[in-house]
Amino acid sequence: MAPSRKKKIAVLDADEKECQELCDLIKQQNYNAIPLYSLAKVEQCIRERDCIAVILDLDSVPVDNRMIRELTIRNPEVYFLATSKDRFHPDLKDAISYHIYACLNKPVDSDELFYWLRSIYQEKVGS
Repeated sequence: MAPSRKKKIAVLDADEKECQELCDLIKQQNYNAIPLYSLAKVEQCIRERDCIAVILDLDSVPVDNRMIRELTIRNPEVYFLATSKDRFHPDLKDAISYHIYACLNKPVDSDELFYWLRSIYQEKVGS
């Protein structure tokens, strides 16, 4: 079991059931996960809850390159991960190339997810 994490991980998914399932998975490894269902709540959550990462579901949340770029530029201390059933998002090529830390296929593989979360914590918080 991983040590308790103070910093939080926001999970943004408009599908409340999928969002809660991913949060529950994250919590099983003793990370703090916060479910969010709309893009409007992300920046408030980052500021108020000391989020270290945001997992963004590209299938349910309408975003474009500009929105992702602006969100990451305004929050450079936060790592942004994405999830999607689609392997390719040509309309988000720039955002995925330059602003998304990692993109995970759905259904999310827990080993891959926790590899990325451990990497983020090691970079930001220390081992």
